[in-house]
Amino acid sequence: MLDAATPQNTTEQPTQANLLEVNNIEVLYNHVILALKGVSLEVPKGGITALLGGNGAGKSTTLKAISNLIHSERGEVTKGSIIYDGENVVDMSPADLVNRGVVQVMEGRHCFEHLTVEENLLTGAYTRKEGRSEIAADLELVYEYFPRLKERRRSQAGYTSGGEQQMTAIGRALMSRPQMILLDEPSMGLAPQLVEQIFEIVSRLNREQGVTFLLAEQNTNVALRYANTGFILENGRVVMEGNAKELRENPDVKEFYLGMSDTGRKSYREVRSYRRRKRWLA
Repeated sequence: MLDAATPQNTTEQPTQANLLEVNNIEVLYNHVILALKGVSLEVPKGGITALLGGNGAGKSTTLKAISNLIHSERGEVTKGSIIYDGENVVDMSPADLVNRGVVQVMEGRHCFEHLTVEENLLTGAYTRKEGRSEIAADLELVYEYFPRLKERRRSQAGYTSGGEQQMTAIGRALMSRPQMILLDEPSMGLAPQLVEQIFEIVSRLNREQGVTFLLAEQNTNVALRYANTGFILENGRVVMEGNAKELRENPDVKEFYLGMSDTGRKSYREVRSYRRRKRWLA
């Protein structure tokens, strides 16, 4: 389902295993506010990479810098490079990136509320050149992964639940046949059971369809259970990275992001003073 057009080769090549490499980027808003400060990360092809951190850490800014949606908020990448599938994409338009297989699912779902669920899904295929039969086949595949959407396909998206709108947003991205999906805060505002359901579907899409995911998430616990690798951002910088299992077992991650320590669960009062004690901020 999800073959993407092969981009032209350039002189800047990532390592073979990485679909995306972000190299020491800085992002400015309004030519004044420095939001990202030398962020570097790699996204292995065919994997799930988690971008973690609290509110305001720079997760959404990083995703928008990659998808080039940063310009819509008067931001720009002023330093560094973003190499996707062998090509520097810093100066490409969001539409060009979609054509090359990079699609972002924005924080807050952003469905077209006045359109039906099915009409929302079909907007994801707007840039495709195939005939109706291929698009219809992909629509049925989306319904296979999201059976709830098939039940609600004639309902206006604005009247569906938060979980259904998140499914619609992911399904709409799939309709463009992406090679990589940038998924921003998929758990926001959802009940724990729905969060697990969304992440299970993400895992299936990764495993069965080969879609590469870079997901920004505040829920460190659930993200590290489904991701292969992770990067932790604070104040616009990467402060920790590694294998997801190793990050889950890291004492600092357990204490500062999961509220746990070797002596048991920590109280919020104990954890909230973490900024004075983090070794990487010393």
